[in-house]
Amino acid sequence: MLPTVQQTTTPLERMRGLLWRPPLQPGQGLLIKPCNSVHTLGMRYAIDVVYLDRSNTVIRLVRAMRPFRLSMGFGATAVLELAAHEAQRCGINVGMRLIWEDA
Repeated sequence: MLPTVQQTTTPLERMRGLLWRPPLQPGQGLLIKPCNSVHTLGMRYAIDVVYLDRSNTVIRLVRAMRPFRLSMGFGATAVLELAAHEAQRCGINVGMRLIWEDA
């Protein structure tokens, strides 16, 4: 089952991402769009980073990215941030197309 995803809606929210927020719980995600790179500078926990292209196809997956790291996804237009190991639990892999449904 895919997580419930909150999407950033302003440039400030995109810039902030998960900084100064409590860790994501299983079943939660943050979609940052437009976005093709992330960092975990200042964070205290690892996250899974799912890079998506225009059609929401997973083009790169960084599992359990530790704090104080940088990552880029060439060709990505959005990033889905998840709790560490959540991508594996949800069965998300490179090449999959993710589809969003309104709750």
